[in-house]
Amino acid sequence: MPAAATPNNSRTAPTRRTSWAEAAAVADAQAEVEAGPEAPAEVPSPVSASAPALPTSQPATSRRAVPAEPSTPPSAAAPQETAPAAVPAQRGTSRQAAKLAAADAPVSDFITSPGSFVRQQKPRPRGGFRGALFAMTGGAINLGPGPRQREEDELGRRISRQLQGSYNTAVLSLKGGIGKTSTTVGVGLTLAEFRGDAPCAIDANPDSGDLVERALGEGIYQQASPRTITDLLKNIESVDSLTALARYMHHAGRLHLIAGEQDPEVSDSLTAEEYLRIRKLISGYYSVALTDCGTGVTHNAMSGILQSADNLVIAAGYAVSGAKRARSTLQWLAHHGYEDLARNAIVVITDKDEVSSRVDKDAIEEHLSGICRQLIAVPHDRGVADGDLVTLDVLRPETRRAYKEIAAAIVDGYV
Repeated sequence: MPAAATPNNSRTAPTRRTSWAEAAAVADAQAEVEAGPEAPAEVPSPVSASAPALPTSQPATSRRAVPAEPSTPPSAAAPQETAPAAVPAQRGTSRQAAKLAAADAPVSDFITSPGSFVRQQKPRPRGGFRGALFAMTGGAINLGPGPRQREEDELGRRISRQLQGSYNTAVLSLKGGIGKTSTTVGVGLTLAEFRGDAPCAIDANPDSGDLVERALGEGIYQQASPRTITDLLKNIESVDSLTALARYMHHAGRLHLIAGEQDPEVSDSLTAEEYLRIRKLISGYYSVALTDCGTGVTHNAMSGILQSADNLVIAAGYAVSGAKRARSTLQWLAHHGYEDLARNAIVVITDKDEVSSRVDKDAIEEHLSGICRQLIAVPHDRGVADGDLVTLDVLRPETRRAYKEIAAAIVDGYV
């Protein structure tokens, strides 16, 4: 074994590693010395040049300074109680410095933001130059989505937001043939595309509404079970589950529909109380419902529809008469106790007949935009104008975009 019992004074003593607490204590002591006579008495450094080195495993706060032999008699010396008092002061200073240092120590990035160590991946661009470049390079070059795609993604986020409760939007107009039912189907299919829960559309048109025919196609609807809203009302007491309710529903993909009554002698008999019973039943299974109201605001079921509606879509067309009727509808609502519905209504102008250039579209939009929450224009599209089946796949991108804007505005009104 190497003989190293007696230290060699001619050699430099090895540097001993100190803890951060010791370093803090030394810094505090040095600050007290520099502070001048007003500062407390100097605290001796825990590392003394004349004292033997202590094992590094021993905590700094457990070391005590060894007092020197007194050079004067005890009777003439200063009170000895003050000398040992410096040691507890040193201990308190060290502990306080350790606490302050621990509080000021930077928190690990992994604790504050555990995902910061993973580089966020840009969304994949769809279409256009950005999408082509992404495909050509196998994803090596990703410029991210362009402004148009970001707007589309934001619309999808607004449509798909989670809702607490069940909400109902009524789609109405004072004139027929201006895109009311096609708007109900197009918006319903859009809601079904983006939302996690299936929406429901109710045909409450008293004039033999064709909501289901526009969503399924007339041929498919004729082959389907002819159950209508009248059949549901007759057996509503026995409907106690979604499975039982499905017997009275039609399905266009994820859009669930309740057909209107086709018999003219019966179709106008739906009352406000009966509609409210249907609405109460639907609210237990669907978070979003659309109600195709037909034309007018005074038929039997209309008071129940307006009473249970959370917001409205007013259908209008690019014609002077259509704009005036839409404005008259909003004014009637405001004067009959539905000010909030009128103020928060969404006016949808559908260019169904592709009006001539003589029509001042900007003037019509300006005429309506100031009396509603939002005005959205649906461009001319043969997939809407033909009055037949409405499917998103055959619609123009501009038309689909308009239906997304309507759907997003509807859900915005719920929250």
